[in-house]
Amino acid sequence: MATGNEKEQIDNPYKPHLAKVLEIREEVPGERAVKTFKVEFLDDNVKSEFIQRPGQCAMLGLLGRGESFISISSPSTWKGILEFSVLQYVTGRVTPELHKLEEGDIVTVRGPYGNGFPVDDWKGKDLIFIGGGIGQAPLRSVYMYVLDPSKRGDYGQVDIIYGARTSKDLVFRKELEELEQRDDVNVHLSIDVEEDDWTRFVGFVPTNVEEVAPSPENAIALTCGPPIMIKFVVQNLKKLGFSPEQIYTTLENRMKCGIGKCGRCNIGDVYVCKDGPVFTFAEIQNMPNEF
Repeated sequence: MATGNEKEQIDNPYKPHLAKVLEIREEVPGERAVKTFKVEFLDDNVKSEFIQRPGQCAMLGLLGRGESFISISSPSTWKGILEFSVLQYVTGRVTPELHKLEEGDIVTVRGPYGNGFPVDDWKGKDLIFIGGGIGQAPLRSVYMYVLDPSKRGDYGQVDIIYGARTSKDLVFRKELEELEQRDDVNVHLSIDVEEDDWTRFVGFVPTNVEEVAPSPENAIALTCGPPIMIKFVVQNLKKLGFSPEQIYTTLENRMKCGIGKCGRCNIGDVYVCKDGPVFTFAEIQNMPNEF
């Protein structure tokens, strides 16, 4: 346990911590490639003190290259280990460099930032996770937390509804197919356009939500993905009887500093990096029309 100056260094929001890349997994190939980076802090004090809440983010960077605000896609039950699933932006400065990393390379991590999902308030409730594309990354941190043997008994039924444009665009596909074999979780995968060897649902994610028709009774729905997907997912959840207070999502709004100082992510008096990125739909409804 760190004390004194060591604790101050860990809590310093401006100080990046060095971490070693343990593993790199290619999730999605092509121009919009997604890779998952498993990293471990070099400092043992940081390993024990860096504890994120599901849904929080961090600044992932390279010395001399810069850093990018990325969702932590691993659960906090993995002590000292973090995973970041990074979409490569061709015109970006940092993500193309991150995609050049090899196992053993060193990255910087700053955080954790944001409010996270209030998982302690959801004990005893059924949870429905609805994701699209890379939007599955922050949701993964929550359902992997809930499905951990040490936490599983605290929650009810778990449904994961997830889709992408094609089967090759599905992030965490192998892992999700393994979760399909479990008795305590229902996985509903989909793709937008039919493929010869695809036997699951074909259609957009909001339509699959209608097909699955989760019950709003004693339930919480979490959704993350493209804004247009979220719009229609929320619309369909409301048709099924979910109240705005039962629907949670995460926002991405030009986050840069992570601590509410630069003002790039504000929506009125709300700073997404500090007050979010997790909001209920009830909170979003009260935000200025600029959002």
